[in-house]
Amino acid sequence: QVQLVESGGGLVQPGGSLRLSCAASGSIFRINAMGWYRQAPGKQRELVASITSGVNTMYADSVKGRFTISRDNAKNTVYLQMNSLKPEDTAVYYCNAAYSPNYYLSGVGPNYWGQGTQVTVSS
Repeated sequence: QVQLVESGGGLVQPGGSLRLSCAASGSIFRINAMGWYRQAPGKQRELVASITSGVNTMYADSVKGRFTISRDNAKNTVYLQMNSLKPEDTAVYYCNAAYSPNYYLSGVGPNYWGQGTQVTVSS
C-alpha cells in the first residue's frame, strides 16, 4: 500500500501562485510515476501533470507554461507549482501515484490517490 498526503491548497487571487505538495509513504518502491489531477464542480476529473521516476514530465494544454511538476526523491514528495492562476483553475486537486507511467496515458493499472486539496482562485 501507498499513502499520499497533499497540502498547500487554499484561496488565491487571479494571477497569484500556489505550491501543492504530495508526500508519499509506504510501499513507494513500487511507484514509478506520479501525477496531479483536478476536479471542478460538475466536471470530470482531469489529468493536470505527471512525472516519471526519470523526471520526464507531461502537462495538460490548459496549464502548460503556468504549472510545473517536480519531485524530491529524498523526501518522497512531488510538488505542483502553480503560477498565473485563473478562476478556471478552481478545483479539488488530487495527487496520484502509479506503478507505471502508462497509467497517465491509458488510465489502466495499479495506482493510489490522495484525499485531495481545495484550490480556489477568486478575487
